[in-house]
Amino acid sequence: QLQASGGGLVQPGGSLRLSCAASGRTFSNLPMAWFRQAPGKEREFVSVIRTGSMTSYGASVKGRFTISRDKAKNAVYLQMNTLKPEDTAVYYCAASSRSSVLSALWQPEGYDYWGQGTQVTVSS
Repeated sequence: QLQASGGGLVQPGGSLRLSCAASGRTFSNLPMAWFRQAPGKEREFVSVIRTGSMTSYGASVKGRFTISRDKAKNAVYLQMNTLKPEDTAVYYCAASSRSSVLSALWQPEGYDYWGQGTQVTVSS
C-alpha cells in the first residue's frame, strides 16, 4: 500500500527526491515518515510529517532534508540535499494509524504501514 521510489546513485553534495505513493486507503490524515537502514545498522528515523504539516527531523539530516506531502495525490516526499556518504542506506516510507505523539513516531514500532524501500547510495 506504500510504494517508495526515487533512489539511486549520487555524488557527495548532490540531491535526490524520494517519493512514496500510497494506495488502498487514504493516508493523508495519518502521520507519514521516512526511515533508513544501512547495512549492519538499526533502522533510523529520518523525518515525519503530521497533521497540519508539522514536521520533525533526525539530527543527522536536519537542515539538509525536507519532508512534504501532497494530500490530493496521497503521497509523501523527501527532498535530500547536500548528500553525504553516510546517508547511504535503504530508505523506507511508513504511515501510522497507531499514534500521533511525536516521541512514538520517532520509533519504527510506531508505524503499521511500510513501503518496500528504495536504495540511496552516495559515492564518488
